[in-house]
Amino acid sequence: MTWSAETLARAHDIIARYPQRRSAVMPLLYIAMREDGRLTDDGMRQVAELTGLTPAQVQSVASFYVMYKTEAQGKYLVSVCSSISCFLLGADDVLHAVEQAAGVPAGEADEEIGVEHAECIGACGGAPACLVNFELVEGLTPEKAKEMIEWLRNAKPDVINADELQTLFGGRRSFDWAIKEENGAIGPYPAFPPFGTAAHNTQPLEPGRRPMSNSQPAPLEGGTS
Repeated sequence: MTWSAETLARAHDIIARYPQRRSAVMPLLYIAMREDGRLTDDGMRQVAELTGLTPAQVQSVASFYVMYKTEAQGKYLVSVCSSISCFLLGADDVLHAVEQAAGVPAGEADEEIGVEHAECIGACGGAPACLVNFELVEGLTPEKAKEMIEWLRNAKPDVINADELQTLFGGRRSFDWAIKEENGAIGPYPAFPPFGTAAHNTQPLEPGRRPMSNSQPAPLEGGTS
């Protein structure tokens, strides 16, 4: 399998930022996830070819870090933090609420929603917290967690944006977020414009909004989409 011309252009742009091309292996794995929806053997072989590593070396990186997914996660991956601060403040109840509302047990996924427990996500001051497609929401209660899952099922947002999640479903935060974030995630991988995994969230902040018809990955530097 060969990546699209647009994806290869993104990959080469990222490789050019590093003194050695092998150093680009981790961002290229995210590009592979976006291309195929998950990490496939063909995708990892493509990363190996681009970085000059062996497929086994690429697979060793992909299998070490939990962010890289070799199984389909649905359109929305909900990762509930279960580390000590979140655990003490009710993370188990939040996780159970997510599982119940989604009808998906932790560690599994249907076509729309994947559910998992996650180790510390760096939001101890806003515990309990979770990520949706790696976008953060803090101060989540079981009730709000259920509302969030219902929103994902019904509104089917094309872009998941942390500011929007916090506005609609969050509570106490670790600290005030100083800068409004316009970008959001377009799939179950971190939103980062150079990877083609982010898009602008331009819709109103309301639970009933419909999917965006014009959400496109943020363009490469220099104007290429």
